[in-house]
Amino acid sequence: MYAIIETGAKQYKVSKGDVLEVERLAAKEGKEVKLEKVLFVSDKKDISVGKPYLKGASVTCLVLGQKRGNKTISFRYRRRNASSKKKIGHRQNYTVLEVKNIVV
Repeated sequence: MYAIIETGAKQYKVSKGDVLEVERLAAKEGKEVKLEKVLFVSDKKDISVGKPYLKGASVTCLVLGQKRGNKTISFRYRRRNASSKKKIGHRQNYTVLEVKNIVV
């Protein structure tokens, strides 16, 4: 059985036991999080498609921790203009989740 969920404006294909990194959620380590934006659920026989979300469907996850991603550098400049250079760095915050249960 697997499901497609939406969190942080991104979609993830998950099944029981998967570990995934999603954009930061306000949850403490060791707590359970219930994700209710389920778009699609499939077991070996049936499929369920939401319009846009399935009513009553949810995915229960255990929060394994919070972490930060790798630093990405953005550098902008205008040629032949020494006063127009800009260097920007960014590190994204993530929450690490382990999928415990999928309920349809």
